[in-house]
Amino acid sequence: MNKRSILGPVFILLGAYLLLNKGTNFGPGNLFGYFWPSLFVIPLGLFFHWLYFSMTGRKGIGVLIPGGILLVSGVTSQIAMLFDNWVYMWPGFIIAVAAGLFEFYWFGNRNKWLLIPINILVVLGLLFFAVFSLGSFLNQVEVVRPFLAIALIIVGAAALVMRRKEQ
Repeated sequence: MNKRSILGPVFILLGAYLLLNKGTNFGPGNLFGYFWPSLFVIPLGLFFHWLYFSMTGRKGIGVLIPGGILLVSGVTSQIAMLFDNWVYMWPGFIIAVAAGLFEFYWFGNRNKWLLIPINILVVLGLLFFAVFSLGSFLNQVEVVRPFLAIALIIVGAAALVMRRKEQ
């Protein structure tokens, strides 16, 4: 393994931490506090993938389920730690389970029945992402609220008027 392949991501993460630092102290405790997903969770997910693709000769398909879950959970957690937005990132854990199951489906025997829980989990996760993100966006942008209220009133009035014409 090359030194650059290890030091590159470390320097990128350190630079991201320094860029996003909100005036707090710089020390090992803060580094572990902010980058625990990149230090522990993501490497474990990558280990499971390496185990499947390199060590088992693509025979131990079951290791892809925890590998996919840990990898997507680690990325979700790292984004939430860097931007301090756990409130909006929690649906990523639902999608993480779907990612692990999808890897099992894709590299396994492609059992079509496995697509049912995968699709349910993905739609549920994306729905929660959309609802919580849109709600937060509308709460932060006060200028949009009056226009949204007027648009809703117009749509409601149009629905009432259109209904009366049909009768």
